[in-house]
Amino acid sequence: MKRYEMNWVIGEEDQGRRMKDFLKDHEISKRTLTAVKFEGGELSVNGKREDVRFRLTAGDCLRVVFPVEDSSILPEPFPLKVLYEDEDVLVVDKPAGMKTIPSTDQAGGTLANAIRFHYMATEVASTVHIVTRLDKDTSGIVLVAKHRHIHHLFTLSQKQGNVSREYEAIAHGLFTDAEGVIEAPIGRKETSIIERMVREDGRHAKTRYRVEKQYGVYAHLRLQLETGRTHQIRVHLSHIGHPLEGDDLYGGALDRIKRQALHCSRLAFFHPVKQREMTFHCPLPQDMSRLVYQGS
Repeated sequence: MKRYEMNWVIGEEDQGRRMKDFLKDHEISKRTLTAVKFEGGELSVNGKREDVRFRLTAGDCLRVVFPVEDSSILPEPFPLKVLYEDEDVLVVDKPAGMKTIPSTDQAGGTLANAIRFHYMATEVASTVHIVTRLDKDTSGIVLVAKHRHIHHLFTLSQKQGNVSREYEAIAHGLFTDAEGVIEAPIGRKETSIIERMVREDGRHAKTRYRVEKQYGVYAHLRLQLETGRTHQIRVHLSHIGHPLEGDDLYGGALDRIKRQALHCSRLAFFHPVKQREMTFHCPLPQDMSRLVYQGS
């Protein structure tokens, strides 16, 4: 299995610095360094193993080899639609009806199982690090980090607003405004372990929407999240009287589509290694595009 590694040539500005401080500036977390030290990784300078107290010299070649990551996720050969892949990230299109990750009651049949099989086939020595998770019946783009260090960098990027997603949805009813902002706190519904609701003591949540086209009894929307609460779009649209078509958990009808009509169609992020902005698009799946076509 190919282990993930990072390499640097030390510049004059880092002359005399401890390796530990240099790696901290490059966002190598304490947790990751501990894993490198105790789980079979490697720290070396000019081909010689050193510890984090080593003083660097300009021109030194510093190499960090990350350990093989154990994984309890079973590899399963499901079709995987890869939109983009490099040594650091994987971008895939998740179909509706597939969970993103395994749960206590479902160990297989998920996107993570398919990714794990892909990793085994391509000799990636990592477990599955999902950066942008989707509900089972939501389709569209999912961002995956191919190593725990890259996952850490994306966690920092998300906090800085450098990972963004745009969704498309089919929502019930007639929208009187062409666009709007829904800002209402979301928390658990006391009578359910799954369902969420707008409640005063919930966590802050903000959703922006734009009506792409109104089709009489339903509308095609584009939405952006400014926060990332569980079921946020579904809860917010239901709260304003426009539940998603097919979302029977939050009041949507099942006569036009048999799952919540929600799709992540655009993903943009700043690549933490390549140091450039990347954007991906994914068209509506057939069940949603059919509604748009029929409504035209």
